[in-house]
Amino acid sequence: MFPSVPSEEPIIGVSEFVALLNQTFGYAFPSVTITGELANLRVSKNKWVYFDLKDEGASVKFFATIYQLPGPLEDGMLVNVRGTPKLHNLYGFSVTAQSIQPTGEGAIKRAQELLQVKLQAEGLFDVTRKRQLPYPPQRIGLVTSGQSAAYADFIKVLGARWGGIDIHFVDVQVQGEPAILQITRAIEHINAMANPPEVIIIIRGGGSSDDLAAFSTEQVTRAVAASRVPTMVAIGHEVDISLAELAADVRASTPSNAAELLVPSRVTMLENVQQARLLLDDLVHDVLHENRADIIENSKEMQAIIGRLFTNYREKQAARTLLLRALNPLAILQRGYAIVRANGVDGARGKVVRSTAAIASAERLSIELASGTVEIMIKKEG
Repeated sequence: MFPSVPSEEPIIGVSEFVALLNQTFGYAFPSVTITGELANLRVSKNKWVYFDLKDEGASVKFFATIYQLPGPLEDGMLVNVRGTPKLHNLYGFSVTAQSIQPTGEGAIKRAQELLQVKLQAEGLFDVTRKRQLPYPPQRIGLVTSGQSAAYADFIKVLGARWGGIDIHFVDVQVQGEPAILQITRAIEHINAMANPPEVIIIIRGGGSSDDLAAFSTEQVTRAVAASRVPTMVAIGHEVDISLAELAADVRASTPSNAAELLVPSRVTMLENVQQARLLLDDLVHDVLHENRADIIENSKEMQAIIGRLFTNYREKQAARTLLLRALNPLAILQRGYAIVRANGVDGARGKVVRSTAAIASAERLSIELASGTVEIMIKKEG
């Protein structure tokens, strides 16, 4: 005989029980982050992802899609998985993953190595893809945390070296899971602007592998590589280089170094101009000194040429003067000749007499001599 059930205790069906548990999960754990070691990782139809997360005392099944993966993963990695617990009617208890992030130095480094191999094969890090940044730019896009020391250092160095640059600033988190989506969207936002900046600067200071993990995720790295606007990435951590830095057009070692690479120093430029002027003065002096003898010789030769030109000119002018004097009518009169004109009236000069026939018909003659003019009246007899 089976034991009786207390009358005050409800009796529910299996489906109702599962629904009740899921409702309880929804209230108690709408989202939970679990850390553990990856096991039995497999991908189905290049879309669905199944794996177990385990520690020394237990193992939990997880379900995800390929889009939740930060990059290639492998069994044995220590990861943090944020998800929603659920009891399935047929398949039992599992957690639907919303994000998966490697944690710990070893796991993060290994995940980065796997992703680097994958993206390298796609050509995302090829040198031939690198673009030259405008120097100096007039307008930049800056992606970082406005509360960070990296932001303060970059702005300080930029202003000290080269003022007047227009900065389109996008404030984002630079570590943790939210940083991945925020940085990716910031890059996409700047690229979508009608008048985008000439370059995008993405910076943060140093930190642990966990702190810098967002900059080696597939989402951020692909966003940097896909940017139509040239990019510079500066993560203040010299030991390991993030994948976003490898994908950028230019990498800077620190935020301050990013500002130094981006713009010249006004002081240095003025010093260079002064130095160039001094070098030019020295060059002119040296040229004049080394070629002094040639300059003197050339100067004498030019003076001789100019002298000959003036002599030739004077001789030609003298010849023209003699010719003009020879053709001058007054000069002819001085040699004993005279000009005879007929019928001049009231001071008007008459026509030059060229034949005796003209004299026969004339009433008055004017004879022009070198010393003056003689008027003659002609009287006809009979």
